[in-house]
Amino acid sequence: MNILEEIIAYKKEEVKEKKELYPVKLLEKSIHFRAPAVSLKKYLLREDKYGIIAEIKRKSPSKGIINNYISIERTSIGYMQAGASALSILTDEKYFGGSNDDLILARKFNFCPILRKEFIVDEYQVLEAKSIGADAILLIAAALKPQKVKDLSIQARALGLEVLMEVHNETELEKNIHDSVDIIGVNNRDLITFTTDIETSVSLSEKIPTGYLMISESGINDPDDVLYLRRYGFQGFLIGEQFMKQGRPEKGCADFITKLKEKMPKHGFSR
Repeated sequence: MNILEEIIAYKKEEVKEKKELYPVKLLEKSIHFRAPAVSLKKYLLREDKYGIIAEIKRKSPSKGIINNYISIERTSIGYMQAGASALSILTDEKYFGGSNDDLILARKFNFCPILRKEFIVDEYQVLEAKSIGADAILLIAAALKPQKVKDLSIQARALGLEVLMEVHNETELEKNIHDSVDIIGVNNRDLITFTTDIETSVSLSEKIPTGYLMISESGINDPDDVLYLRRYGFQGFLIGEQFMKQGRPEKGCADFITKLKEKMPKHGFSR
């Protein structure tokens, strides 16, 4: 059993328990449930932004503890003041040290789009995402059957949430192209070896149908990586560890975006 299979098995049991503790009717009473979502796609395409999705991630299975002492309030506000286009909040507790409360708190202090970074395996989790104030959800193709990706994405869209569908290879991509998916993300991290290579994004860029906004995830360590990936049509760049490993992640984000801004060509890029 690889780490993804282990996480998914655990997540299915966790969802069963949550359904008993927090019934759907309770989720639907949340103040966030009827609130309109903020469009991740629109923010990633804003000309005054650079497509950076800044992530809050305390730990990971591959790196262990990354930064266990951050303030959600200070870091999330700092990310947005630095010029990030959106926030990504890990809500998995066992493997990534996050919680739903992290996202709820980030929502309290920020109007920007918030991606709920979670291992979603059940319709309940989509409702839960809406109830805690998320604007978009992540669906990992490697963790779901194609029909499940389709069903969950349709459900999310019905709730007003946008859908980021994550792939690692061409097979996952070909099996999971649905109209209900808003954004396609390429994860540059191998789920078995944990190695990262942004060439994974490059190799898949021409396979992604036009009309989908493309995000590159993991292994983006330098503004030059962003400039390189932009040449292949990527408009979003999910960065977590690069910022989180610093004492003040928000400052790391600000420095990164300042350098990126200085290097950006005046006339931008086109796919």
